[in-house]
Amino acid sequence: MAVILQNALPDEMLQPQALPGVSPCAADDWLRVDEAYAAQMAYRATLMAEKPDAVLWMSPAALPAAQEVLQEALGILPPLGFDVQRDHVICPDGRCVVLDGDDPLHTLGHLVQQDICVLEKRGAEHVLTAAIVCFPANWRLADKVDRPLSAIHDPVAEYDADLTRRVQRMFNGVRAGRPLWRFNRLSYVDADLHQPFRKASGDIEKFTRSERQCILRLPRTEAVVFTIHTHVVPKIG
Repeated sequence: MAVILQNALPDEMLQPQALPGVSPCAADDWLRVDEAYAAQMAYRATLMAEKPDAVLWMSPAALPAAQEVLQEALGILPPLGFDVQRDHVICPDGRCVVLDGDDPLHTLGHLVQQDICVLEKRGAEHVLTAAIVCFPANWRLADKVDRPLSAIHDPVAEYDADLTRRVQRMFNGVRAGRPLWRFNRLSYVDADLHQPFRKASGDIEKFTRSERQCILRLPRTEAVVFTIHTHVVPKIG
C-alpha cells in the first residue's frame, strides 16, 4: 500500500485536547476536502471492492437515515470541487459517481474522504446501525455493528462510566444544524490508513495520525451521524 500523507494537520488540530474535547462546528463544515483527496479516494475504492464486508454495513432499518445523510452531504459538497447533478456527481479528481439511493453509504464511500457512522436511539443509548469505515484505527467494524455506545467504547481505557454518560448526553443533546467536532492524535509505526489491528512492533513511531470527528443530528430521521476525517503526517513532536 502506498503511503498517503497530508502536508500538515489543520491548525486547530495541532494542540492535543482532553477528552471529550468537543467544540461547535459550522453547519456546512462536517465534510472537508484536502490535498490527499485523490489518493485517499483511490484507496477507499480498492477497499470497498476487495473487502466490502469489512468496511460497509447497514441494518435494513437504517436505510432512511443512510439516505438522509447522503442527501445532507450532497447539499454541502464544495461547489468548486464537485459538480452535483440529479443522478451523478463529478468529483474533484474527475471521477463520475452514480447516485444510488438504495446503497447510500456505498455511494458516500466513493464521494468523500470521511468515514461515516450512523447511530440511532434504541432505548437509553444510541446504537450503530450503519457505517462506511475504510480507515479504522485499531478497531473492526464487525465488532461494533448493532452495539450501543457504551459497548462500542469498551476497549478504550479512558472511557470510564462517567465519560460514557457524558458522551451519551452529548449524542442526546446535539441539534440539527448545530454539529459538534473534536479530534484525537496518536503516534503510529505504519502510515497505512486501513488498520483494523494496530501494527505493533519495536520500530520507531514515524507518523502522527489524527482524526477530525464531527457529530451531527439529521433533521428528518433524527439519527446521529459520526464522521471521521483521517489525517496522517510525519510524526509531530
